[in-house]
Amino acid sequence: MRIGIDARFFGGEQSKGLGRYTQKLIEHLLQVDQRNSYVLFVQKYAAVSKYKNQPRVEIVQAPYHWYSLAEQLFMPIKIRQANLDFMHFPHFNVPLWYRGPFVVTIHDLIISRFPTERATTLGPMMYRLKQFAYNRVIAHAAHHAKAIVTVSQYSKKDIVDFFQVPADRVVVTYEAVDDFTSQPVTESAAAAVLQRYGIHQPYLLYIGNAYPHKNLETLMQLMQQFKRQKTMPLTLVLVGKADYFYLRLQQSAWARDVERQVVFPGFVPDHDLPALYRGALAYIFPSKYEGFGLPPLEAMYYGTPVISSNSSCLPEVLGAAALYFDFQDVNGIMQQIQRLVADQALRANLIARGYQQVKRYNWRITAQTTLQLYESLFTKS
Repeated sequence: MRIGIDARFFGGEQSKGLGRYTQKLIEHLLQVDQRNSYVLFVQKYAAVSKYKNQPRVEIVQAPYHWYSLAEQLFMPIKIRQANLDFMHFPHFNVPLWYRGPFVVTIHDLIISRFPTERATTLGPMMYRLKQFAYNRVIAHAAHHAKAIVTVSQYSKKDIVDFFQVPADRVVVTYEAVDDFTSQPVTESAAAAVLQRYGIHQPYLLYIGNAYPHKNLETLMQLMQQFKRQKTMPLTLVLVGKADYFYLRLQQSAWARDVERQVVFPGFVPDHDLPALYRGALAYIFPSKYEGFGLPPLEAMYYGTPVISSNSSCLPEVLGAAALYFDFQDVNGIMQQIQRLVADQALRANLIARGYQQVKRYNWRITAQTTLQLYESLFTKS
């Protein structure tokens, strides 16, 4: 078969999660599949330069930004010219005018489930236009795909219920955790990293964006309660690019008088993240909704206990390796933190369980499951 993959997210820092998924899928497909050939559609050749001399790989430049009119108009032409057997779109942004056979990966329905103007910097009219376009594109992808790939059983049920598609058309392939650095992190090096970002122990850690469904405002309330009770000198470290949503969260910290209890280091490069994970009292994840929830698994990989909300897919993905709370219950979060501080045996048990939980997820298995789907759909028996 001649298989096309939309690799325009590959290596894209602003779409890191999608870029990493696309990168790992391609990397492991080429390892497990020795028969089929692949055409990679990229924005820049540099992103996939290591594949340029592989005999079963062809690279096609498609310099069209995702979610753009150019994507809608010109991607179908590029794909048609490549003479493919079928196409895999690793995100829902399938051009409306594309009529060839395809598989699509829909990671979650966050925008569908949380359509709020508070989650955008656009004006009301532009927001409604963007939401209309999103609804059209994702519905087209869901209803016209030969199969839908998603990343958890929870997301599968959500997609089946929302789009009323047959359950047997939706296949689950879990994501996996990668080591951010090939070099071991010494205690002195880790201490230097924390000092550079102005982080003092003990601290709770969160890494990711600050979109409203992440529910980080609840953590502002949490720190406010800790300050009032004066039970322990705990700080909260929120790692993420200083965008509109993080600036709004900083304003909330000032309004609640907890700006000294909350550290905003901004964007932190991958090579510094292991030190932040390993130095934390716990990784805290108060999200209302996730398709998979990779950051808490990354924390487990580095031996950090996880305290997570019990919403959406999180109990499925994290299993018995985390402490859970209701995402609206600030007192419940405090109780779990206090348990973790008071019970060292519980902490050690969570760390051990976390190491085992991470081993359940493997990119090679993801690629093998995806390849089996390709062959079941498009290979004649």
